[in-house]
Amino acid sequence: MKKIKVLVVDDSLLFREFLVRVINSIPQLMVVAACEDVFQARDAILKFHPDVVTCDVSMPRMDGIEFVRQLLPQYKIPVIMVSSLTGKVFDALEAGAVDFVNKPAMLNDKEIEKFVKNELASKIIVAASVKFDKNNKSSMPVNSRAVRPVNNTAPKSGAFSVLNRISSGKNVSDRIVAIGASTGGTEAILKVVKGFNPDIPGVVIVQHMPVGFTSLYAERLDRCCNVRVKEAKSGDRVEKGLVLIAPGDVQMKLSKDSNGYFVVCGGTTKVSGHCPSVDFLFKSVAETAKDKAIGVILTGMGADGAAGLLQMRSNGALTIGQNQQSCVVYGMPKVAYDIGAVKYQLDINEISTKVYALLNL
Repeated sequence: MKKIKVLVVDDSLLFREFLVRVINSIPQLMVVAACEDVFQARDAILKFHPDVVTCDVSMPRMDGIEFVRQLLPQYKIPVIMVSSLTGKVFDALEAGAVDFVNKPAMLNDKEIEKFVKNELASKIIVAASVKFDKNNKSSMPVNSRAVRPVNNTAPKSGAFSVLNRISSGKNVSDRIVAIGASTGGTEAILKVVKGFNPDIPGVVIVQHMPVGFTSLYAERLDRCCNVRVKEAKSGDRVEKGLVLIAPGDVQMKLSKDSNGYFVVCGGTTKVSGHCPSVDFLFKSVAETAKDKAIGVILTGMGADGAAGLLQMRSNGALTIGQNQQSCVVYGMPKVAYDIGAVKYQLDINEISTKVYALLNL
């Protein structure tokens, strides 16, 4: 099997050496060059033609964010950001990076091996399958078999469109929107949530993301969206105009009492390979909200969320899946679609408006 060629870019000599040694120990991967800055990396790209680049965010001369902005228009190579706990990683994702990992604090053989084998290697393998269209949007190809037709008539979304409003007199106090995503999800969720206004019913979200980054991500969404966004904590009420993001290290489920919906955060056991898990959230929404829920599954590798979305649909919920063309990785939505969990399959830019249309039925 042809090995995936990896270019490592990091200004720390010790970290580079650790990364190279462990990445090269994985049969599917091969480091073709290790560079201390982006200028060396540019030359290495021309010489070695890597399949994937791993890049630190903070580096001298030119940081990883600007590197991504300048790299993609010319070379269209998937980039994974390797970052310490900082909100700058989301700037890199916005610039076009495919994914990111949390840089380990301890630089020793044991920690680096755990970091690469448990986190980085799988992301490199996924990133190697990402392709870019002429507009530098990334997407993951799947087999070309025909797909059955789905409802795809929703108009383009827009935060201030009259379509993105709850109809006058419509009572949606008992409704809820649940969203799940993984690779590519930070930008996909942003596009959806930007289309929500303060009249939207409570929204609960699982995005596969390391601990610490979920609070930074929630703060970022809160600054640029028309709704309130926060990292969830156990006992938070699910309220109109509020988006709750599951913490990066525990499971989150929906519960209900006489006062309405609330979330419970706790437990670190992985479900469907993840913590937090989309399946864990969706199944609780299926059991708690039944036909009062709308489920949305977005870009991501693997199958997390598919079974939960199917349970939601079986219990009467209306369900939406992101289409292949607008996904960074058409994995989770594809599995959900294939098992019949998705009722409406849409472009990412159409989803928020479709949510409003369903709420107004």
